[in-house]
Amino acid sequence: MAFSVTIQGGIAELVIDNPPVNAFASDHWSELADHFRALAADPAARVVVLRAEGRGFQCGVDVKELAEDDSLIVKHNRGCYDLFGAIYDCKRPVISAVHGYCLGGGIGIAGSSDLVICSEDATFGLPEIDRGALGAATHAMRLFGMQEARRMLLTGEAIDAAEAHRLGGVLQVVPKEKLRDAAMELAGKIASKSPKAVELAKWSLNGIELLDPKESYRYEQGFTLELYTSPDSQESRDAFVEKRDADYEKKGK
Repeated sequence: MAFSVTIQGGIAELVIDNPPVNAFASDHWSELADHFRALAADPAARVVVLRAEGRGFQCGVDVKELAEDDSLIVKHNRGCYDLFGAIYDCKRPVISAVHGYCLGGGIGIAGSSDLVICSEDATFGLPEIDRGALGAATHAMRLFGMQEARRMLLTGEAIDAAEAHRLGGVLQVVPKEKLRDAAMELAGKIASKSPKAVELAKWSLNGIELLDPKESYRYEQGFTLELYTSPDSQESRDAFVEKRDADYEKKGK
């Protein structure tokens, strides 16, 4: 089971549960996007809490699946775009409750959300440069600002919960055991408001952003695909799967 949804008291709780690391296969992105579209049309849902079970929130694409069939990169790309857009456009405010690792596509999910709360053990990163890909810098920039997003994308290095909070990327940092409660408490406050007012508030908030995450991310994806077809990208994936350091000097020999 990759996803489950429950609705109670106006709060939709959508849970990611795809062991061992909550990486997504090519079908998962569109499946989760469908859940968000359904919740957007369900009057019983006034706000959505997105959280995960297991070791971390979400760590992007299933690199091993891509290593077996690299043509799936197009399906992954389309699925990521659809999911991030479905979260951003969802008529219901979306609260991402992040624990453990939030990497790659996880940044795209959190960065498309309206509010982010995380646990003290959370880490945020864009490791794609070491996996032969790019992506989600748009959403990292939305969370953490231009300088940090650039550093994260160019180095692949992650930041911890405290730094994410300092940079304004998360609303609140709480102990792991209190993460769900904190997210549900915030969701309850939103669910108590006028549904029409909340819907219009989200619409207006998206409209006044200076940078449209959907258009910006679509622009990024062209470079992601170009990199993915290069020898450097293949060497990065091979090294990851084989658990060795990448050797870009010898990749063509």
